[in-house]
Parts: sequence; C-alpha cells; structure tokens
Amino acid sequence: MNIADHIENATRLFPNKTALIFEDKSFSYKQLEQMANRIANGLQGLGIHRGDRVALFLPNIPEFLISYLGMLKLGAVAVSVNAMLKSSEVRFILKDCTAKAVITTEELSEQVPELELPELQHILIAEGKVNKGISLAQLIESASPNTRAVEMDCHDPAAIVYTSGTTGFPKGATLSHGNVISNMYSQNRCCGMGPDDRLLLYLPLFHCFGQNAIFNAGISACATIILQRRFKLEQVLEAIATEQITMFFGVPTIFIKLLNLNAPNLNSVRYYFSAAAPMPVEVAQRWYKKHGLVIHEGYGLTETSPCASYNHNLKYKLGSIGSPIENVEMKIVNSDGVEVQPGELGEITVRGPNLMLGYWNRPWETTQAIQNGWFYTGDIGRMDEEGYFYIVDRFKDMINVSGFKVYPAEVENVIYQHPAVAEVAVYGVRDRIKGEIVKTKIVLKAGKKIKEEEIINFCREKMAAYKLPQTVTFVDSIPKNATGKLLKRKLRQEAEFSFTSVTS
Repeated sequence: MNIADHIENATRLFPNKTALIFEDKSFSYKQLEQMANRIANGLQGLGIHRGDRVALFLPNIPEFLISYLGMLKLGAVAVSVNAMLKSSEVRFILKDCTAKAVITTEELSEQVPELELPELQHILIAEGKVNKGISLAQLIESASPNTRAVEMDCHDPAAIVYTSGTTGFPKGATLSHGNVISNMYSQNRCCGMGPDDRLLLYLPLFHCFGQNAIFNAGISACATIILQRRFKLEQVLEAIATEQITMFFGVPTIFIKLLNLNAPNLNSVRYYFSAAAPMPVEVAQRWYKKHGLVIHEGYGLTETSPCASYNHNLKYKLGSIGSPIENVEMKIVNSDGVEVQPGELGEITVRGPNLMLGYWNRPWETTQAIQNGWFYTGDIGRMDEEGYFYIVDRFKDMINVSGFKVYPAEVENVIYQHPAVAEVAVYGVRDRIKGEIVKTKIVLKAGKKIKEEEIINFCREKMAAYKLPQTVTFVDSIPKNATGKLLKRKLRQEAEFSFTSVTS
C-alpha cells in the first residue's frame, strides 16, 4: 500500500477531470500525477531515499500537494512545518526530525537557519526568487513524468505532523500509510464524498485537518479541490459562488463569521463540516435555522490522523461529537483508567487503525500517551446511552485559538527570556470570535518597568502570530497552591467571570 495510490487510481479513472484549481491555474488528474512523478524522480536524483524526511515549509500552494504526493511515491516521509513559525521554531523541528531536505518559498526560506542544521542537505525554493538553495521548478523540469508509488507496509511512516507539547517543545506525531488510508476512507464514507463534489480548501495544508480530511480524502474520492492560500472571507464567498462548491469544511470561527453576513450565496453547498474545536450549540442551532442544513461535526487529534468520531451520517445529535468512525473505538475512563458508565465524566480515549505510530524520537511521551493500545486524549467528556460522545472540558492547559493549539508552557518559555520578567502565567480565556485567546499575567523583577506592547513585540519576534498574548497584565503575584504550582484554573475562572459579566 501507499497513500499515493489514490492519485494513480484517480488518474486511471478520470485522467482529464479537473483535480485542482488554484487562482488562475487548473490541473487535471493526469497533470497532477505527472508533476508528482517529476518531484519523486527529482528528489531521488538528489539522493532522497525511502524513509528520509523531507520538510514541507510551505503555504497553501499547488507545490505543497505535488511535493507531498511525490515524496510519498518515493517512500520518503513528509514533514509538515507550520508556515507561520519563526526561525528558532523551524530549527527545532528540522533538527528533531533530521530533515534531509526542505521545500519552501523565497520568503519563508529566511526562517530556515541552514548553518545550524548539519543534517539538512537541500533547500528547494517552490515560489519566488532563488536566493538560497535550488529551484524546485528547475529540478523537476528535466525529471521523468513517469514512476509508480513504491509498495509500503501499513506501519511504515508516511508523514510527521508536529503538535505543540506540554513542555513547550513540539512533538512529531508520526502517521503511517495505514493510518492515513484508513482515515481518508472513513472520511469519504461519513461525508459521502464523490467524483462530482467540489471541495474548497483554505484550511492550512500543514494541519492534519486540511491535509488528510480534505486533501487526501478528496483525491481518494476523485473530487475537485479548489485551493486557496488562506481564509479571506471575500475570496471564500466568491469561490463558493463561481466554482459551485458542494462541500464546505471549516472551524467554528469561520461559521460564526458566515452567520454574521446578511445573505451569502451558499446555494451550491450541500454539506457542511466543522472540526478542530468544539462547535457552540447556539451557533449550530442558528446555522440550521438560517440555512436549513446541519453542520456535521468531527472529533479527533493530530495523533488520530485526525478523525476519531463523526456526527453523523445516520442520526445527527445537536451538541455531540458523534460516535466513533468505522474500525475505531472510544471510551470514557476515570483517573485509574477504568471505563465509566454512560453519563459519567472521564477522559476520552481512542484506539484503532487511525492511531499514530507514536511521537518521533519521543518514546517516553509516546508511552505516556498510548497505554495498552489506547490513546489518552486529555479531553474530558461523557458518552450517552446510544454511544454518542460529548466534550465537556479538558485536562490539559492547551489553548485552542481558532483551531490552532497553543500550549502555555511554550509561550511562557519565550516570555521568561525577557530580562525584566520574574514570573509569568499564560492561560486561555473564552472569546466570541476565536473560541479562545491567549492571556498573560506577569510579575516583573524589582525595579523593572515595561509596557504591554514590549512583551507582545518580544513574543512576535520569536513565535507564530496565533500564539501571541492578546493581553498582558502586570501583577504583584500569581496565585499558587501549597506546592508552588500556578493555579491557572483560578486565573481562568476569574477571566470567565469577567467574560460572563461583560456578555450578560
């Protein structure tokens, strides 16, 4: 098996069908596969072999898709790097996975510190001027358009998607060919994707949602994908109308923005899907009342490829994340790992063919997360009598900003580098638009005086924009328990009280 079998199958069935539309370009399935073949042969000529890691540090452009397919055909491992990351964050990921090559753009290449990455042999520029490395276009121009995807075992690694770690350092969730293939087939079945569908893809390809639940699932269904660089409301609405989009995928914040519009032209859309963050019940209700279609919701994590449950192709339940997808099991357990009764709260655990191989080079973290074959998600939930699951809260301090995960320790590690900071606590609070935002309380060193903007600008130089604190409050002390642990729950409760007071 090989994930890239799906592009070869689609080309055999629909060689002249439009597979991809991007800005003023379109590609048939035959053209898309031939470009992927050229990538595979070009990379092989550079000495990239089966099992080598190749990083994709790219925005949503066709080169991401064809490079991903090409390296999988070769048996290499595709490493997704968030296009919003800064130099130190990129260095950590490329060093951690010992990437042999990185495919990027002129602009993003400035964030690749090649002199600090001894394992990195090649920088390939897919867009813009070639100020460093080599041109991807020139590499593939002379490469053969013919090759076949190599046979891989279902447990062979195919992709590494980095997710923030509770220690402040990213962890590479390693997904196998079997993981992704099982997940994209389930997505096809649950969503009812087919060759006549037209999927709008503006969600980031470096994220598991865009990469597997839309791109890979769409290719598997022989659908047409309309790719956009990013979410821009006007461009999204124009694409829905002009390209006659039939399936729309988003996160809750996107649906909230669409709800605030008077009369958007969504007539062509037959299906809506939301994931990456919990969908507020009131938003789902308003959407159905306004548009007459439910927003189907999926639940999962990068570690589960990503889909684990779906609400639902048989019976939709408002407020639920649905029931497990085919061949996947979920259960709610207490602190001792014992399954609880329906209606009782506990931690959501998952096992099945969608479960990652583990965290790259992180055996200890892997054994902590996966116990007896069950992945412990860190989310608190419950299951009803019909086997439908509901998210209630979470164990982790993770902050979900418009579907992007931010771990407080990661932000705290950066803020602690500022010479005026004595103590810091980072936590998430509710926000009407983004779901949650990052807030910070700081105790300054004696005699030090700085402004909020200085801390935010300090962070801006060192981390992606979505991780930045939205507010910084300077305080004399931060609440702690008897052992000295920061009481972030108390900080969140205080913020929740303020949020409720303002919105009530």
